[in-house]
Amino acid sequence: MAERKRQLVSNELTEAALQLLARKGFDAVTVDEIVTTAGVSRRTFFRYFASKEDVVVQFLADMGVGIHAELAARPADERPSVALRHAVWVPLAACGDHSERVLPVVRLILRTPALRARFLEHQAQWGDDLTGEVARRLGRDAGVDLYPRLAAGMALCAFDAVLQRWSDSDGVEDPAELTDRAFAVIAPALDAPEAQGPAGRRRRGGGLRSSPGLASSRDV
Repeated sequence: MAERKRQLVSNELTEAALQLLARKGFDAVTVDEIVTTAGVSRRTFFRYFASKEDVVVQFLADMGVGIHAELAARPADERPSVALRHAVWVPLAACGDHSERVLPVVRLILRTPALRARFLEHQAQWGDDLTGEVARRLGRDAGVDLYPRLAAGMALCAFDAVLQRWSDSDGVEDPAELTDRAFAVIAPALDAPEAQGPAGRRRRGGGLRSSPGLASSRDV
């Protein structure tokens, strides 16, 4: 019960802070305004976050956790392009499903230099995590083989491209369609047998709708 209450307070603080920051701009918002909006004390805020920037950082960290967890849960015999597309689709689907609430936050992160820098820092960690997971799935040594890191990098590059395009379109463009288009571009490199090695040549699986057998993001 205590943990659920703590999580509830954290969620309410995060939501209040992100919406306030997105509406007024990062530099214009103070911690005092956040706690007033959330209806908590400064002491409560600092029990959960060290600064207003940490609220956004936690939002980014949660996105990375979702991507890694989804990749780890995908069937072992899926092609890399399919497994990675499903993995990056987790946060992108959340963006599309809650665009009115999430779009201002995404714009805030992408258009605020300090937050954009933190976003890139987190993506470096996401890249390391995905590299290790790709290597594990394919039985490859990420310390020797370039493929796992290149595959992780391509997937995150596609994620970036979709997020930026969706933000630039003011949420008009469909994240599912954008994700399909992005992975249609990189799928041939991700699934090339020579890139994956003997394990890759034995694998079979679905993929994007633009390639035979590939599933659309809409079908996730």
